Amino acid sequence: MTAGRLLSARRAPPRLRLLDRVLARPSLVPVVGLAVVVLLFGVRTPGLLTAGGLAGVLDVAALLGIGAVAVGLLLAGGHVDLSIGTLAVSSAVLTGALVGVGEWGVWPALLASLAAALALGFLNGWLVVRTGLPSFLVTLATALVLQGATLAGLPLAAGAPRVSGLDEAPGWGAAAALFGSTAEVGGAVFRVSLLWWAVLTVGAGWLLWRTRFGNQVLAIGGARRAARELGVPVRRTTLTLFTLTAAAGWLLGTLTLVPVASVAATPALATAIDFVVVAVIGGCLITGGHGSMAGAAVGALLYSVARRGVELSGWDPRWSQALLGVLLLVALVVGGAVRSRLRAAPRS
Repeated sequence: MTAGRLLSARRAPPRLRLLDRVLARPSLVPVVGLAVVVLLFGVRTPGLLTAGGLAGVLDVAALLGIGAVAVGLLLAGGHVDLSIGTLAVSSAVLTGALVGVGEWGVWPALLASLAAALALGFLNGWLVVRTGLPSFLVTLATALVLQGATLAGLPLAAGAPRVSGLDEAPGWGAAAALFGSTAEVGGAVFRVSLLWWAVLTVGAGWLLWRTRFGNQVLAIGGARRAARELGVPVRRTTLTLFTLTAAAGWLLGTLTLVPVASVAATPALATAIDFVVVAVIGGCLITGGHGSMAGAAVGALLYSVARRGVELSGWDPRWSQALLGVLLLVALVVGGAVRSRLRAAPRS
């Protein structure tokens, strides 16, 4: 072997290690995608880059990001929840019905709807653990039941498909400050949901990568049987994950209810699918064992910029779905390619 080949062989391992580090970060996919769509639509529709355009993008991204972070945390544990979108609508409807029809105070109504959401999350987790059925089937079933009950129940309880005038209820001012306040910056209005999104993203990232609970989640998602044999509390951790996802669904419903002081029962299965798509694009492996909360947040931004850019460009809105489909395929391919590397260097 020549001296040049010997030198090349000696230098190969560092390059391979660098390649492993790059490929072990599926959250790079949404970063690249976000740069592309910002460049594309920023040139085509300059209004997207103004303060008003940014506020519109962040308004959509915040709600989508809250759901995607919760779903991403669940994906890291090897499960999927398709009921979070329906739960968001149903919890808001329950709060609105208790306030508008039952004449409850806002805070008792919010606590009651939160308790109901947590109970549904616990039920989802219990069914998954107890039956061993795939979580997407269990949560799809509960979502359909909940959606049908909500669509049929609100008109019966309220006598109309919408409940309005909730801002006259006792305690509404405090609830509005916490869940519906806004701030004007540069002539654009930014909602408090941005703060909720930022706090939950940081908190979920810390929980997943800096705590014992997060290690248990990753162990269950990576190899459930081995985790159980090593003493990881699979049942308790799974129940906790589904309960946290349900709490996020309740928060989404509250953040959409309070600013408008009214609520209507609307189908929401498509929203749940959006949460899953954004989380996977953000680097959360559909097979479990890895999750990037920052990547899920970037994925929400990517989705929002693409949708808003398509709207401002006057294109058919279905083009944004096509773009998301392409990004999802890329994320799935990257996720499959790096799964073995993530076992050696899992952090992203």
